[in-house]
Amino acid sequence: MILLTPDIRFALRANDINHRAAQRDGQSDPDPVPVLKLFNPLGPATWLATELAEDDDALFGLADLGFGCPELGYFSLSEIASVRLPFGLGIERDLGFETPHRLSVWADAARRCGSILDAQSELRRAASRAATELPRPRG
Repeated sequence: MILLTPDIRFALRANDINHRAAQRDGQSDPDPVPVLKLFNPLGPATWLATELAEDDDALFGLADLGFGCPELGYFSLSEIASVRLPFGLGIERDLGFETPHRLSVWADAARRCGSILDAQSELRRAASRAATELPRPRG
């Protein structure tokens, strides 16, 4: 499976460029939404990426290797792509991944829940509850 499509690569690079420009200009760091979700189809490891460095290898985002402590930081695309799992499988890209939530929201939820996967469930439940609540009448 191709882990980065041209569109995803472009979005990741754009986020990296925006981050570096904000640092250069003394502005607060941007907090983009993740544009890429990678996962181990046979285990709990999951990565959410927001940026791709100029070297086309270092991704920045939220990494969860399944030990109960998701962390923000850099991880290597080439290392992730080189993982060989049983049955000829490798790390996969979640083809349907979309999120309205910024990386900081994901990081907070994942740390609270202990994993990106549990955070995803919590964020979906919260969105579902918000969508079904009726607005209170004014008065």
